[in-house]
Amino acid sequence: MIAISDEKALFLLQFTDHKGLESDIERIKKKTGSEIISGGTAAIDSIQQELELYFAGKTKAFKTALRLLCTPFQTSVWKELQRIPHGETRSYGELAKAIGNPTGYRAVAQANGANNFVIIVPCHRVINADGKLGGYSSGLQRKEWLLAHEKK
Repeated sequence: MIAISDEKALFLLQFTDHKGLESDIERIKKKTGSEIISGGTAAIDSIQQELELYFAGKTKAFKTALRLLCTPFQTSVWKELQRIPHGETRSYGELAKAIGNPTGYRAVAQANGANNFVIIVPCHRVINADGKLGGYSSGLQRKEWLLAHEKK
């Protein structure tokens, strides 16, 4: 995984094989006006510890601060994603209704796909209305594994 942050908050948490990772990094550099260098920060130390607990099945919640570099609509979708309980799923349509835009499931799907914070903002918990997994930019096998892990 790759994490990008300043001292206070994460800008990105992604799998290293995520489609579009390079463009995500370029967008962060442009929006923050900063270069990205290798090293550690308090935010990275925090998310590393939380991820270790998550993968060990010892936590369901993340407290590391996030800096959302996105549109207000994406923010509303991402915040609603964080309300989906651990071990549960929602359809794109259900998510659209939850944010007050019942016909906006396609826009919700696009916002879901633009998520910079895998696992923390659990876009893997969103599935198609027919119960099928749908898409996942880091691979359907990984999405399936994450959902199974959370149901344990």
